[in-house]
Amino acid sequence: MDRRNFLQAMAAATAGLEALQASIATAEQSPEHPKNLKRKTSTAPSTEGYTFVSEFKRGKEDWKVYEDLRTRDGSIVFVSSSGDSRELPKSAEASVAEGTPYFGLTLKEVSLAPADLLADRLLKDGDPDPEAVRSVAPPMASAEKNPRTWTTFVGTKEAYDVTPVYRSGSTRTYHPIQYAPELHEVLNKGQLYDGLVGGWMPAIRKVIPIGDHAYWEVMVFGDVGVNRNKYIVHTWHRTARIEDGKVAKVVFGHSYPAYPPARQDPQPEEFYRALLDFSEYWERQLHDFAPAELPENVWIALSKHSFAKELMTRPGGIYPKYGAVDRDYAGSEYDGFQDVFTSAIYTNMEWGRLETARLYIDNYFTEYVDAKGMVDMRGPETAQFGMTLSLLARYFNYSGDSALLLKHRTKIEATAGLLADMHDESLRLSPDNPGYGLIRGWSESDSCLMENPSLYWQPYYANSAFAARGLTDIADVWTELGGSHSAAGMAKLGADWRERSEKLRRRTTESLEKNIQGDKVPYVGLFPGTTLTFRESLEKEKPSPQQWPHRPYAELLQADILPARLASLVIDCMRAYGATTLGVVANVGGVHEDGREILGFISYGYAQMLLRLDRIEEFLLFLYSHRYHAHMRGSWTAGEVTGITGDSALYCVPAQQTIPLLVRWMLVLEDSDQDRLYLAKGIPRQWVSSGKKIGIERAPTRWGRVSFTLRAEPAAKAVVGHVELAGAKAPEEIYFKMRLPTGSSLRSVTVNGQLASVGGPLGDTVIVPTKGRERFEIVGQFG
Repeated sequence: MDRRNFLQAMAAATAGLEALQASIATAEQSPEHPKNLKRKTSTAPSTEGYTFVSEFKRGKEDWKVYEDLRTRDGSIVFVSSSGDSRELPKSAEASVAEGTPYFGLTLKEVSLAPADLLADRLLKDGDPDPEAVRSVAPPMASAEKNPRTWTTFVGTKEAYDVTPVYRSGSTRTYHPIQYAPELHEVLNKGQLYDGLVGGWMPAIRKVIPIGDHAYWEVMVFGDVGVNRNKYIVHTWHRTARIEDGKVAKVVFGHSYPAYPPARQDPQPEEFYRALLDFSEYWERQLHDFAPAELPENVWIALSKHSFAKELMTRPGGIYPKYGAVDRDYAGSEYDGFQDVFTSAIYTNMEWGRLETARLYIDNYFTEYVDAKGMVDMRGPETAQFGMTLSLLARYFNYSGDSALLLKHRTKIEATAGLLADMHDESLRLSPDNPGYGLIRGWSESDSCLMENPSLYWQPYYANSAFAARGLTDIADVWTELGGSHSAAGMAKLGADWRERSEKLRRRTTESLEKNIQGDKVPYVGLFPGTTLTFRESLEKEKPSPQQWPHRPYAELLQADILPARLASLVIDCMRAYGATTLGVVANVGGVHEDGREILGFISYGYAQMLLRLDRIEEFLLFLYSHRYHAHMRGSWTAGEVTGITGDSALYCVPAQQTIPLLVRWMLVLEDSDQDRLYLAKGIPRQWVSSGKKIGIERAPTRWGRVSFTLRAEPAAKAVVGHVELAGAKAPEEIYFKMRLPTGSSLRSVTVNGQLASVGGPLGDTVIVPTKGRERFEIVGQFG
């Protein structure tokens, strides 16, 4: 069933139920910000060839504004009388279909095949070609004809709502077409490019070509000035017609049409002053984002934009929301969704935003978790309890913040106790029962809305796998806190959790081994005792107990408790039996001939395991496909579930946070159990061979902050890496990957001038024993 139709059906079925009401406590103090965020330079960037567009006074400084109109995506530059400057790049991506989709296959062939045919084609030559991935299917929402469907939104951290932006660049209170009627005809022709102003900042840009040397440009961004009404996001607008590198027509707006004489359209200097304030405001919001550099920095911009989207979506920048604008998914009934919490704190922690993670943890455990460890959400997802425990342990390991965990100690212990009780219940079954020793419970939140919810109360392997992971990770933290704070019973609980975790790990692995079916491509069921594949079950069993198989597969892999051989088998099973689309976890429903779907959220656990198993080509395909087919082109608005036919999708925050997780992991990834850190594990070969710098600074890990750079010197046939550890302790070993150009191999490697060992499945990983050292120079010669 289509996701939107499903939600509408559920809304009808539950009509009359009262919506949950909750109070919100907005954090009044923001983290301390660095003082110099205006990007001071000794000399202002060259504005030669730029067009002077405005000047204004702000405080004691005079500012001049220049714009490069020689190219469609020329930047805007602000230069002050004191020598400060700021450059705001502009972007634009085609939001219409281009080329022949599906490699010439019919949509029916792609849809009905159990195997992921498009992924197979894209992976046949090693690292996938990003351009081939981009053009293999129409962009998200490119086939959307309803003008009332919004495509992105703008806002601020402080506001309690957002302002939706529509295909034309209109909002619900300001329509550029009123000032430029010619836009209507141009938009009907279908040529449209979407982008941003400021690189990653949430200033929306629409470009509508009207010839080889002329185009309309619409800009809109949220007003970051003082706003007395926290539910209204005021907006700034610029509508311009550019011809042969000159502004032929321009109109500025602020929130609403003019109502003279009381409300007048703004002057150009007001717009540009607001744009400068906007850029500095958003720099402050992300001041703690770990700096990174890639040959294609669009991936860093996309990652930072995800955090901006999240801050706009959350009322006051704190209160959880699954989506925006519409009841699906801005309604309060979704606020306590576990995926909102886990994806948010995971993503923010991985990029060094620990204060934001602290605020989210404190809010969630104060407002949404009760004394029994139960969440204030309609259908708890069993594996997410284990993931919560694991992420709380990660937060402590990254931050050392014992106060927050001790504040919520009772609820955290209740969360672990909830899993222990469910595990004990499974141990009371007969040992010959397939579910013996495995935690039985819902996997998907929607299970509770079905006619017979008990049908989905199953011993999914993911339930026990993530319980094992969560109990293992939190046990170590509880043992440490019990010792350092003389907290009664914490060390004892830690020991108990560790023992239970080992039982769950052994039982999950043992049961999964016994329930593998088939020979050519073995099939791994979602839970023991299944005799049908999930596709067969969905076709023959009405209703099917294997509904939503995508979630338990992704969570099973992310828990990372299976031996590598079994984890790889699960991935092979998913690809062969219809659980992926374009290399991303599919939103698996009934089989139909008019498309297959991509799961925008949850699925990052699958990608992480691809990386752990050194299936790098598949990991990169996931990364590219998610960007190009689970996001709106240009505006980078992510969909919960998207198709491959250009249909629209419902925005949800966890889907938006997938790319930043993948980009962080391709650079820095921790081993779940071994004292080992992986660096540069998922870098595309093309990036390495470009000779451009690759690196990240002060990425948090459980050993402390880590920085590294990697750069090839093609002429010298060398790759040089530098690593710096900045923590009280160090991992026992670092695995530094060097993905060389195709056809090349490492001939010799040195670490700090000494010959080093090379390992990994492909012989491209330098094994670096740290031995108390903090800095490493890694040099690889290749041929």
